[in-house]
Amino acid sequence: MAANKENVVVIGAGVAGLTTALLLSQLGKYSITVAAKHMPGDYDIEYASPWAGANYLPVSVKGTRAEKWDRNTWPELAHLAEQQPDSGIHFQDTAVYTRAKDDNSVTSDWFSELLSPEPWFKDVVPNFKQVPKDKLPPGQERGTSFTSVCINTAIYLPWLISQGLKNGVTFKRAVFKHISDAANAHTSGQKADLIVNCTGLSAAKLGGVEDKNVIPARGQIVVVRNEPGIMCSTSGTDDGSDEACYIMQRAAGGGTILGGCYQKGSWESQPDPSLAIRIMKRCVELCPALTNGKGFETLDIIRHGVGLRPVRINGVRLEKEKIDGTWVVHNYGHGGFGYQSSYGCAQEAVKLVEDALKPMAKI
Repeated sequence: MAANKENVVVIGAGVAGLTTALLLSQLGKYSITVAAKHMPGDYDIEYASPWAGANYLPVSVKGTRAEKWDRNTWPELAHLAEQQPDSGIHFQDTAVYTRAKDDNSVTSDWFSELLSPEPWFKDVVPNFKQVPKDKLPPGQERGTSFTSVCINTAIYLPWLISQGLKNGVTFKRAVFKHISDAANAHTSGQKADLIVNCTGLSAAKLGGVEDKNVIPARGQIVVVRNEPGIMCSTSGTDDGSDEACYIMQRAAGGGTILGGCYQKGSWESQPDPSLAIRIMKRCVELCPALTNGKGFETLDIIRHGVGLRPVRINGVRLEKEKIDGTWVVHNYGHGGFGYQSSYGCAQEAVKLVEDALKPMAKI
């Protein structure tokens, strides 16, 4: 039967590539190789997925393709949190707070739907409600609360690989100068019938793609051992319009993520010590439970981190085209929402693969 399977090469082993490969493998009719420069376990500034929080806090606008992707991802993440704890996903009580003075800031614009008192996802996530005024932290003017999930990426990315391996997906290290080179990367030694491009930031420089709409949005975090008791974020800070405040505790002892910033166009890979102090101060002010009411100096730091969100100015590229005679399905440019849109985007990518490999499409 394997000889009759069509060969697919997925470039990229971030959450987009691994989820797409997994969903393709579940169909049982493709022979799939994931070929990537970086794999789970690596920590590199080019490789965004390990640095993510990650969680489900939708920022997509109602009525857009992005809303559909986020909406279709929630049931999958919720199922994993409920039924497969080995995936490293757990439910978290969540709160999102808003200050009027943050209107039109970089963070507020990024979070516009998330900050709405009536966002589209209020009927998707459980337990959505308004936060009573007397329960708001100091300085916050309104808020919403609901149940969401937080993902321990150090567990989840290897879990995605393990699920793919069970379904016969093969994995290999590879670096490509041109996307067409990936057609020769299938582990069978045969030419690929189709390539799936999940290269994130690298789509900006990959030959045959060279998408200049892809830019980094730098994020910096502090990972601590302290437990907040809640996952929360705010509409902005007093420290700059591109700085943010968010807190999330990863599942299975993965530590608590304190963030952050959203610095578009910055490629800086090293943590900024001054920003790290501002992040810790803001998070402790928002959630005093982190340090039992003590100062930020008492935080128990595991490490500092920097990741570059793969933003695409025109939005996610999810479409197919032929390059040098081989079908390519693009699935990149997810910015800071790669995990919370992962299944929705992968489902659409699978449909594009199916469409491209129909007998008529090959003619």
